[in-house]
Amino acid sequence: MAVLGYLGDISEAALLVLKITVLAFLLAVVLGLAAAVGRNSRFRILRFGAGVYVEVIRNTPVLLQIFVAYFALPNLGLNLNAFEAGVLALGVNVGAYLAEVFRAGISSVPKGQVEAAAILGLRSLDISIFVVFPQALRNVYPAVVNYLVQILLGTSLLSAIALPELTGTATTINSRTLIFLPVFTVTVLVYLLLSNVLAALAGIIGRVAFKPALVLPRGSVLSRMRLLKVNAVRGEVNK
Repeated sequence: MAVLGYLGDISEAALLVLKITVLAFLLAVVLGLAAAVGRNSRFRILRFGAGVYVEVIRNTPVLLQIFVAYFALPNLGLNLNAFEAGVLALGVNVGAYLAEVFRAGISSVPKGQVEAAAILGLRSLDISIFVVFPQALRNVYPAVVNYLVQILLGTSLLSAIALPELTGTATTINSRTLIFLPVFTVTVLVYLLLSNVLAALAGIIGRVAFKPALVLPRGSVLSRMRLLKVNAVRGEVNK
């Protein structure tokens, strides 16, 4: 098969996808935590700022956010290459969704435990770190893992800004060889492999880090294929 001659390019693209996924996820977690704390703050300006961030990002298309990061920010003096713009856009996008996930997790901790910790003389910071956050993290961990996989699949949209990730590389190979079916079959299999490996690693972490062990529900392969197909169609339509 001719596609075998391009496995090196596909492997490099897969590594790039993983790098973008990890960096964007770390950014998303930081932004999500900051926004969640801001939404629950007693200061109006913090609640307003966090609310604007969450509402604007959640109610605009991620592809548009990618274009803003890549094409619009240079007009403001912030010059980003395609990789940096992709990491920023995906991190900011998923961070807005994680903000609500973290906020819900914090709210799920019984107030009686917080009050009991305060009675015992713990400071607010200690209560947050040792009482609220561990329980909230356990509650939201499965949802956070789902958003990690969503970032990985969302990297396919970065082909719209000519980043040579998996979808962009597959499109380039297809334009050279015109072997559509083998190229995109291999690409889909690589996406499935990466997403399932990430989910499996997260499941192992859930079993080890939490007591009692937290077992993640495994998403179906078909649902991930549908999400990948939607992202690919969005990228083609907006080119």
